[in-house]
Amino acid sequence: MNPLSWGLVPQILLGVVLGALMGVIAPAAATDIGLLGQLFVSMLKAVAPLLVLLLVMSAIANRHESGNDGRKALGVLALYLVGTVSAAVVAVGLSLLFPQTLALTNVAEGSPPIAVSAVLADVLFKLVDNPINALLTGNFLGCLTWAILLGISFRRASDTFRNHLQTLADGVSDIVRYVIRLAPLGIFGLVAFTVATTGLEALLSYASLAALLVSAMLIVALLINPLVAFAVTRRNPYPVILRCLQESGVTAFFTRSSAANIPVNLNLAKQLGISEELYSVTIPVGATVNMAGAAITITVLTLAAANTLGIEVSLVTALVLCVIAALSACGASGVPSGSLLLVPLACSLFGIPLDVAMQVVAVGFIISVIQDSAETALNSSTDVVYTYAVDSAGTKD
Repeated sequence: MNPLSWGLVPQILLGVVLGALMGVIAPAAATDIGLLGQLFVSMLKAVAPLLVLLLVMSAIANRHESGNDGRKALGVLALYLVGTVSAAVVAVGLSLLFPQTLALTNVAEGSPPIAVSAVLADVLFKLVDNPINALLTGNFLGCLTWAILLGISFRRASDTFRNHLQTLADGVSDIVRYVIRLAPLGIFGLVAFTVATTGLEALLSYASLAALLVSAMLIVALLINPLVAFAVTRRNPYPVILRCLQESGVTAFFTRSSAANIPVNLNLAKQLGISEELYSVTIPVGATVNMAGAAITITVLTLAAANTLGIEVSLVTALVLCVIAALSACGASGVPSGSLLLVPLACSLFGIPLDVAMQVVAVGFIISVIQDSAETALNSSTDVVYTYAVDSAGTKD
């Protein structure tokens, strides 16, 4: 069978295996092959700031108001926020209990700030950065600020302008998809170079990182989501939780796209008897902003980078990271592994240079075979769980 006809996930797996073999058998050649990985990281670094700016700006500018079940819709959005922040808190807790380290190069550049106040001051200055400079320097916080402000302003623009803005955002998303199609080659180069220079132990550390990510997502799916649903409905949530994981989560696990799973969720919501006026709004919105899995990915990878660089994480910065991870997750791209492109935004909180942060993103792509599938399954199934909880609140069995 021609490997080119395989899906992206099998191709990435093949890239990991072949890269590891080359790193062991021909380390000298593997070092040269590492250029493929560097090119892949550079392409991601080039497109990521523009992607954040356009996606968030377009999403805010084109957000539609609905008068149908407005109060319940706001309730679902509130649960989306609570769930996403809670997921980031779980990720912080597990990361502190089981600290992870990564095999990175030039890590000496990531010296920690001298105090928490220095971190917060740096964040504030990055928030008010010139938008052009933010794009050129990869200042994700500045990009996010301008995306929100321009998105709010453009809500008063004509439908034609906002449609063009959406078209532009879709165009950049397409470019990201093209770049991600090159992920197998990039991963091949990265794994070959890593194994050749650091040995197979690096891959074992990646397995540990993947296990931590999946564990955090399982805790959210099987503990946090049921607690939130029970708090709203005062009923046993597990029948609905398990059904959503089975019918929505499994499909999303393999499609690796919350957007592609919208029809599945709409059909499941109808089967569960949820109000159509409610789920027709909250399910599509949830596919964009309800990103608990993305918040976990962003938080865990950021703390792994900080731990690798020897940066001490205080309680204050951990809490700020939870908020930033939750807000960043809401702007995660609709493409596979889109949340990885927002890791540099959270890394900037600790003064981690963009070059180092993009290496962390590359590590994320290595484990994305399992990470992104589990992340999408959590995100998509949670959309239906929270919509059901709010719709059934106060009703009798």
